[in-house]
Amino acid sequence: LLFCPSLRRIAAKNPNPYFPLVPGTSWKYASEDETTEVTVTEDTIEILGIECFVVKDVVRENGEVIEDTDDWFVQDKEGNVWYFGELSMELEDGVIASLEGSWKSGEAGAKPGIIMKASPEVGDVYRQEFFLGDAEDLAEVISITGDEEAPAAACDGQCVVTRDFTP
Repeated sequence: LLFCPSLRRIAAKNPNPYFPLVPGTSWKYASEDETTEVTVTEDTIEILGIECFVVKDVVRENGEVIEDTDDWFVQDKEGNVWYFGELSMELEDGVIASLEGSWKSGEAGAKPGIIMKASPEVGDVYRQEFFLGDAEDLAEVISITGDEEAPAAACDGQCVVTRDFTP
């Protein structure tokens, strides 16, 4: 995919229920030593002529920021959420130590992928990102009736479960 005219920025109107691109929406993931906070911002960036949302992804280890990433997503009219790249800054003692893993669709052969399908089906396999040698994540839909629970919510048989992998 080099360019798809059906891709356009869609604000809060009919967001993908599994990956809503609604400014102000945020998710927080926590383990014993690490937290990750993901926030859909009001900011946008144009990539390949498409206006993408900037989604902030901040990872903290024992309270210290170790990664600060801007991910770039857009939803198409069918509801699929496309991943157009990321600026990933790894930090050490508050200083940028690496930009490894950063990529942008349209540069050096990088292409967008789908981070979340609108209507996932068991057995679907799709590219989430594609920058040969650096960003080649894929997903396989294992279940659309997952039954998971966390302190903040439970999905009662309505979770999409994927196996994420790299070839």
